[in-house]
Amino acid sequence: MTTTLDKPVKAPTFRHVSPARRIRNNVATAVVWGCFLIALVPLLWVLFVVAQKGIDAVASLDWWTKSQKGVLPDQTDGGVYHAIYGTLVQSAIAAVIAVPLGIMAAVYLVEYGRGWLAKTTTFMVDILAGVPSIVAALFVFAFWIGTFGFPQSAFAVSLALVLLMLPVVVRSSEEMLKLVPDELREASYALGIPKWKTIVRIVVPTAAPGMISGMLLAVARVMGETAPVLVLVGYSKSINFDVTNGNMASLPLLMYQELANPEAAGRARVWGAALTLILIIALLYLAAAAVNKLLTRNR
Repeated sequence: MTTTLDKPVKAPTFRHVSPARRIRNNVATAVVWGCFLIALVPLLWVLFVVAQKGIDAVASLDWWTKSQKGVLPDQTDGGVYHAIYGTLVQSAIAAVIAVPLGIMAAVYLVEYGRGWLAKTTTFMVDILAGVPSIVAALFVFAFWIGTFGFPQSAFAVSLALVLLMLPVVVRSSEEMLKLVPDELREASYALGIPKWKTIVRIVVPTAAPGMISGMLLAVARVMGETAPVLVLVGYSKSINFDVTNGNMASLPLLMYQELANPEAAGRARVWGAALTLILIIALLYLAAAAVNKLLTRNR
C-alpha cells in the first residue's frame, strides 16, 4: 500500500508568461533606458563644453604650480595652485572631523540605538541632510565668528562643510553596517567575544569597503560648495598656509571672483577652474571605486 508520502513531489514550475506581460516589460525597459539617455545628454553636453573651454588652461604646467599673485586681470599668466590647495585643505579638515563622528553615530544607531536618544539622533541627521549650504554657512558665521569672535578663515569653512558632510557619512555608514549578516555577530557572541570587540573586529571591517566609498563620495560632494567660502573666508591671490587666520582661495571662490572679470583671461580662468574641480572630483570617485574593489577582493 502506497501513501502520499511515497509519491515523488514535483518541483513547482513557473507559469507561462503571457505576451501582454512581455510587451509591458519591454515597454517599461525601453522607457527607463530612454529616460536615462535623456538625462545623460545634458550631462555630457556640460562636460564637453567645460572641457573644450578649459583644456587650454589646464594643459599648462603653470596652471598647477603657480598662483595668481601679481597677475593682472587681463593677463593669462599664473595658475590655481593656491586655490587647489585651499579646496583640498578645507575638505580634508572637514573630513577629519566629520568621518569619525559619522562612523560613531552610525555604529550607535545600528548596534545600540534604542529609545529617545536614537530617535533624536536620527531626526537630527535627517534635518542636517536637508539643510542648504547657505544656512550651514550662516550658522557657523553666527556661532563661530559672531559669538566667539574668531576671524574668518578656512577653518570656519571646514566647520560648515562638516555640517554638510556629516549626514552623508552617517547614512552611508549606517546602510553598510546594516548589510553585515547577523550570523557573524551571533557567531562572535557564541565564542564569548564582547559586543564592542565584535563591532571593532568583525562588523566594521566587514562593512569597511562601502563605508570608505561613502566617505570619499561625501568629500567629493562638499568640494564644490560655494556658499561657505563666500560667507566665511575672503579670496586671496596668493597661497595661505594658515587655516585659522587670513583669506584663502579655493576653486569655487576663484570662479566666483573671476566671474566679475570682464577680460578674456578671467573667463579662461573660470572655465579652467571648473574643469580642474571636475577632474579632482572625478579622481575621488575613481578612488572610491578602486578602494571598494580592493577591499572587497582582499576580504
